[in-house]
Amino acid sequence: MKVKLARTAGFCMGVRRAMEIVLAETNKKSEGPLFTFGPLIHNNQVLDLLASKGVRPVDDLNGLETGVIVIRAHGVPPQQREAIRNTGLKTIDATCPKVLRVQAIIRAHTKKGYSAIIVGDENHPEVIGLMGYAEGPVHVIKAVKDISGLPHIDKLFIVAQTTQNQENFGRVVKALKERFPDVLVFDTICDATRERQEEVRSFAGHVNAVVVVGGYHSGNTQRLVQISKEAGLPTFHVETEKELDKEKLAEMDVTGVTSGASTPNWMIKNVVKEIEGIRGGTESPLSRTIRRTLKFLVLSNLLVASGAFAFAYAAAILSERTADLASPVLTFLYIYAMHVLNRFLDKGASAYNDPERAAFLKKHRFLLIITGIGAIIAGLALAHSIGMVTFIAVSVVSLFGIIYSLPLIPEKFQDKYPYAKIKDIPGSRSLSESLAWVTLITVLPLLELGSIVWPAAIISILAVFLMGYVRSALFDLFQVQGDLIVGTETLPIVLGEQRTLSLLKLILLTTGIILAVSPLFGLAGPFAFVMLISLLGLSLCLLAYERHWLYPGINFEALVEANFLLAGLLAIIWQVL
Repeated sequence: MKVKLARTAGFCMGVRRAMEIVLAETNKKSEGPLFTFGPLIHNNQVLDLLASKGVRPVDDLNGLETGVIVIRAHGVPPQQREAIRNTGLKTIDATCPKVLRVQAIIRAHTKKGYSAIIVGDENHPEVIGLMGYAEGPVHVIKAVKDISGLPHIDKLFIVAQTTQNQENFGRVVKALKERFPDVLVFDTICDATRERQEEVRSFAGHVNAVVVVGGYHSGNTQRLVQISKEAGLPTFHVETEKELDKEKLAEMDVTGVTSGASTPNWMIKNVVKEIEGIRGGTESPLSRTIRRTLKFLVLSNLLVASGAFAFAYAAAILSERTADLASPVLTFLYIYAMHVLNRFLDKGASAYNDPERAAFLKKHRFLLIITGIGAIIAGLALAHSIGMVTFIAVSVVSLFGIIYSLPLIPEKFQDKYPYAKIKDIPGSRSLSESLAWVTLITVLPLLELGSIVWPAAIISILAVFLMGYVRSALFDLFQVQGDLIVGTETLPIVLGEQRTLSLLKLILLTTGIILAVSPLFGLAGPFAFVMLISLLGLSLCLLAYERHWLYPGINFEALVEANFLLAGLLAIIWQVL
């Protein structure tokens, strides 16, 4: 079945920030227990995960003397905040910045003599926290019908719980203005909430049904369910993929999937995988075959290896070498083998980053391991046929690739050393992958050459390294949640998402300048101009991630790899013309 996945699905900014703060704290392995004041988010599966990592929610501060306590994204009243600080525990404030803004508005205007009206759920933790910042009268209402119960108020203002229904808030404001014309209005509904709700409404006419993934006790998830039903769409609310009504969904052709703000990516991906496995009402065998083939190519690592093959062919032309098939085939075999074997050696984060890939690896374990080992053997045989220097170099690179995920320090000593494996070094994954690409694609082919056009070779080395680095770091951005859970310090975790995006933009700009300028100064041939097309495609992928045009998943991964296939196709066309 075809699935239309909402681009806004997944953690909102506030929840993601709170999760990252807590997970980063668990990975520090600091002394003393780690608490959250109340459940961190409204998702039972995530709370179970946090509990397995030693994170314990508490509502009563009595008896707490040592450890770290995190104030959750919903925020707390100032009295509770002070009580938490008085415990002597190290306090980390993970209150969502959007909620902090509402708290500030309430405090500032009630100080001026205004009465506050909050549109929200009176028993919700966020609203309880907001009420605590009022230094004067405060009233909580849910809908238009509650306005009649308000007393006469001379000076008042209205705010909203950040996850409120936008249309309901609009109706309340309109009705409130009729009774209190001078009311001050602050639309404090979070942009992410507004966009999520609007996207659900936009499903109407494009999907046959909507599946909303999220906790049954999550207010913002329940509002998405309500909005979907109001739009006239058959709506299914599930916490996990096990609760899907497959019989009813089988009657649909296209199913929309969205989620509450506290639903992690891995749970959404599990639901999408299950729905895609359902045979749609009018789905053609051809479209189903195409979709399954693409998925197989991505999950089996054949697509990334094919992209490396094509990129190696393009790099040969860029470096003004004779473009033969030996180097691209060697690159294909190495990249395939290393991706397959390292996924088995380092599968900790895959269950969270990409549960579908984890299931694929488990199902085809024997075949993948055999073909991975076979690819290494074939690669070494091919390297030997090229030359002894190439054979030794490939052997060294292969050994490095295999030990990347293996412990280099005995287990009993690992607590004393933070970097027991090469992969444990912060930011090593992106750097290691890009170095492997540049070594196989551009450096090894130079070892057996008698004559090298060094300016063109250097331009080729720089372009391959920089584009390969952007590719790898972009995938690291996709996988932050799972990497945080298992404690892998990738580039986005070390720098943060925004700094990583800024760095990748700078790298892409630098690469573009190198490719555009080098032919003008005779450092490379005119094919460098053609390579700008692939670079542009990679830049658009980065922009698509940043603007949330596409949801990170198999289709997005295939789109990224397609830019390297495109480079090879352009190289062939260039040669023909």
